[in-house]
Amino acid sequence: MRSHLLRSVARCLRARPAASPARRLLSCRSPPLEELFARGGPLRTFLERQAGAESHLQVGGPELAAVAKLLSEKEQELRETEHLLHDDNEDLRKLAENEITSCQKAIAQLKHQITLLLVPSEETDENDLILEVTAGVGGQEAMLFTSEMFDMYQQYAAFKRWHFETLEYFPSEIGGLRHASASIGGSETYKHMKFEGGVHRVQRVPKTEKQGRIHTSTMTVAILPQPTEINLVINPKDLRIDTKRASGAGGQHVNTTDSAVRIVHLPTGVVSECQQERSQLKNKEMAMKKLRAKLYSMHLEEETSKRYNARKIQIGSKGRSEKIRTYNFPQNRVTDHRINKSLHDLETFMQGEYLLDELIQSLKDYADYESLVEVISKKL
Repeated sequence: MRSHLLRSVARCLRARPAASPARRLLSCRSPPLEELFARGGPLRTFLERQAGAESHLQVGGPELAAVAKLLSEKEQELRETEHLLHDDNEDLRKLAENEITSCQKAIAQLKHQITLLLVPSEETDENDLILEVTAGVGGQEAMLFTSEMFDMYQQYAAFKRWHFETLEYFPSEIGGLRHASASIGGSETYKHMKFEGGVHRVQRVPKTEKQGRIHTSTMTVAILPQPTEINLVINPKDLRIDTKRASGAGGQHVNTTDSAVRIVHLPTGVVSECQQERSQLKNKEMAMKKLRAKLYSMHLEEETSKRYNARKIQIGSKGRSEKIRTYNFPQNRVTDHRINKSLHDLETFMQGEYLLDELIQSLKDYADYESLVEVISKKL
């Protein structure tokens, strides 16, 4: 028996493909999601019932049943291999250790496949998006923090190799930011960013504070999915387009050219403006992009609010009014209140790279968990 297992382990090792770069998805599984996959848990019961159901009654179809069977087989293989860790043969123990690592990665991937098969994809997950940041309570300190947040998301877009285009930018007197918006495009941008919308709170000693007191300020992030031509059709007769001279900093053309564009959607009263570029044509294009995103977001709002009403993680207008995250500089901590997760390297987090990506992945995992609970509760 032992020699048979040794040969089996060795064959698996020889057949295993070369290691590929580690995906964060495999190392960031949220504990609630793992609880659903626990033996005897609700998801296991659901998968077992699906396996025994007739094909036309199976949720996820034959593919889900096949992946669930592979998962069961791989977990059985893992349990058998773990017994070899106590073997007297050192070479066999080393082979077993390598195979256990391989099994664990395969199991994580199969669980991810099951999640993808069961969790319904959002209509907007593949869409590009409009990012809007607005300073909230806290005066100049709130504006300074808003500027840092806008920079963080721009750096995150670069980290993900997305396209980032500033649509409007209204700076404050001391280098802060009153309001800004940007168009972000790339692979699954909205799917990654949709849970960033909400109120972000910062706690720190402002540069203007002479007595060292900690101040609390806020800023708001809105994430609007950018519709395709198929998703949303706007009748040109429903639009009123005005041009005017741009205001604020920007050089001589600000006072001499009617480059700023203001578009009003008459049926809804929604307004979109842009004066970021010198070209009136370019500003009109950017203003239309923002207007389409706003109208599309309104179109999706009712459906979205129903779907997410009972969830911790909100999107849409309800999510935008919720305090979702605190950035505590004295404690070097960022905490997401929806999933009670804290990271303790705020400077690195604000660079908009792997730590922000890790937190976003945790939010996606928790959203998947909530979706799976809904699916299971409806079918059990």
